[in-house]
Amino acid sequence: MTTLLRLVLVALTAALGTLVVPAAPAAAVTAHAACATDPATPKRQLRAMWISSVANIDWPSRTGLSVSAQQAEFRAWLDLAVQRRMNAVVVQVRPTADTFWPSSLEPWSQWLTGAQGGNPGYDPLAFMVTEAHNRNLELHAWFNPYRVANHADPNQLVSSHPARRNPSWRFAYDGKLYYNPGLPQVRGFIEDVIMEAVTRYDIDGVHLDDYFYPYPASGQTIPDSAAYAQYGGGFASVHDWRRENVNLLVRELDQRIHAAKPHVAFGISPFGIWRNSGTDPLGSATSGLQSYDAIYADTRRWVKQGWVDYIAPQLYWHIGYSVADYRVLIAWWADVVRNTGVRLLAGQASYRAGVSSHGADWQDPDELSDHLHLNRQHPEVAGDIFFSAKDVRANRINSFSILAAAHYAKPSLPHPRGTAAAPAAPAITSATRGSTGVSLAWNGGGTTYAVYRVNGTPSAADPCAFADARNLLGTTRSRTFTDTTAAAGTAYTYYVTALGRTHQESAPSAGRAVTASGGTGFSVTVDNADAAFTAGANWGSSAFSAERHGADYRFADPVAASDPAWFRATIPSAGTYRVEVWYPGNAGYNSATPHIVAASGGNQTVTVDQRTGGGAWRSIGTFSLNAGTYNVVGVSRWTTTAGYVIADAVRITRI
Repeated sequence: MTTLLRLVLVALTAALGTLVVPAAPAAAVTAHAACATDPATPKRQLRAMWISSVANIDWPSRTGLSVSAQQAEFRAWLDLAVQRRMNAVVVQVRPTADTFWPSSLEPWSQWLTGAQGGNPGYDPLAFMVTEAHNRNLELHAWFNPYRVANHADPNQLVSSHPARRNPSWRFAYDGKLYYNPGLPQVRGFIEDVIMEAVTRYDIDGVHLDDYFYPYPASGQTIPDSAAYAQYGGGFASVHDWRRENVNLLVRELDQRIHAAKPHVAFGISPFGIWRNSGTDPLGSATSGLQSYDAIYADTRRWVKQGWVDYIAPQLYWHIGYSVADYRVLIAWWADVVRNTGVRLLAGQASYRAGVSSHGADWQDPDELSDHLHLNRQHPEVAGDIFFSAKDVRANRINSFSILAAAHYAKPSLPHPRGTAAAPAAPAITSATRGSTGVSLAWNGGGTTYAVYRVNGTPSAADPCAFADARNLLGTTRSRTFTDTTAAAGTAYTYYVTALGRTHQESAPSAGRAVTASGGTGFSVTVDNADAAFTAGANWGSSAFSAERHGADYRFADPVAASDPAWFRATIPSAGTYRVEVWYPGNAGYNSATPHIVAASGGNQTVTVDQRTGGGAWRSIGTFSLNAGTYNVVGVSRWTTTAGYVIADAVRITRI
């Protein structure tokens, strides 16, 4: 591993209060085997909660809320997820064959307005995705595939409902209505509904729950004999046929989802027992209901065939429960997923904690936390999902706070999916102390970013600083971050990594250190690709020169008019600042390009010969600058000399 840990030393910048520390080599981010990691601060772990809409369990809290009230409630759920250091939410968007988006196939959900088909006045799914991503939470859209209604009267369905217009598609069982899983047209329709959401919205995952064929009701028979007679040829029994119907839905959804959007995860949260070992030697040492036999869910096969990206069995039993012991089941599921590439998430019963009707074991405040301690014994366990959001919030007997303190003390990144390449390492452009902490800004091409902090100002980045989450401050989809936990009088070094849509992580940026002196050091870099750069329509873009800063630079012909390209910056306080410019040099570029500096006493102009000296920072002088956010440096086109004028990047440093 010595090659992986070799670091290249570079000179420190001369800017007061800030230091640039080399990035770790690209391989170092994944070189965990060489580093001692803390199991309490895993770098990769999915943490989520289910947000249920059916029967208004979680959200909306009741039907008929105003748009603003519905949205405020949902934002509060997302804020709770962030507070508890989760990185995903699983939101029920099709609870009873009705939708939380304006579907062309099924009606609006009754759980929004109280009347199925009632327009809520906005697009909830679009809103949910935007709000989740604003907080850098993944949003997994949760679909119940076959349930049509929690009653058995088709006349209560809105007249346009497909289950009402196609009576042969449905059956009643145990007081509820279901789509018949044995009909190919039903299977195709359900897939089409789900794919409508996949193709129209920027969701991160498709999630099915445990409702496949109905859970068995004493003395009742599923009324699908006609469908079996028509489509069940070649099957030894109706039971094998039913299992294959569900298998087809799972397999075809896997294919269709990934054909449309390879980055979207497909996961299922089945009942926690596949089969008992007393029935099948491959089963678990349990004696509860068997999903393979009772609801025709061959969950083990889905994993072994790789038809899902993750499996999240509902392991809603306490440790030591004789019928279904959590300890036994988490080990069994870990063995099932081993070497399959399928992630194992544990479905956790936060709804049981502190509820007397669930027995004495669930009155132990440590029960949930102990589940996650057991998970650490099985590296196949990739995270947990908690049912449901209202129980996470209730935090009865302080159970979730105990769990969070023991296991969620630091943020965590979702596991990478697929084989996409990681983005390039970002570059921190500023790190400034202020009254609210240390404010960072950077350039980069990631979907999301992870921010790390180590104490002191090491001369080189330690690869092991990124092996777990002990130094991870947080994640964001922005290119700015404020460390509100930074202590005055303590020196820190910050690093940023970029992650792609499927969470592959770049090498860390070069480190940017802030001194312990309280923040007199300041340096900011503005590239032409940043939002703080503006230029008129006559400025072109080019990536021709290898001496460019960043991906490209801007160029324009000289003209007898200023038409400046401006670099905007936030100057923290009035003072003296060094201004440097970066441009690619070329013999055909301008020999006297005017650079305008908005100094406190009035604009000052400095000309730069851009034919030579490119590909490096070049000082154009020191200037008194006022505090504030404004156009600080401009590159003007008003020059009598020939050749393109170039605007690429500027750096402003307090001295």
